[in-house]
Amino acid sequence: MSLTLTEAEIVQLTGYHMPTYQLEVLRGRGFYRAVIGRSGVVLTRAHFDAIEGGKDAQVVQPRKVANLSHLRPA
Repeated sequence: MSLTLTEAEIVQLTGYHMPTYQLEVLRGRGFYRAVIGRSGVVLTRAHFDAIEGGKDAQVVQPRKVANLSHLRPA
């Protein structure tokens, strides 16, 4: 078993052969670590297993807001 999913596994998972469509489907399904490499889409098996097992979810950090209260109004 390889560290990344094979091209055939990605095609079976997404239903597409074009890497851009594959990436769009994978990102839509929550695979935020999928990238397009030289030979097509690269998705690690560990990330795939974690997402499919419900153990990995991307945590969105709240945006930081600048404290500008010390500035004088113009």
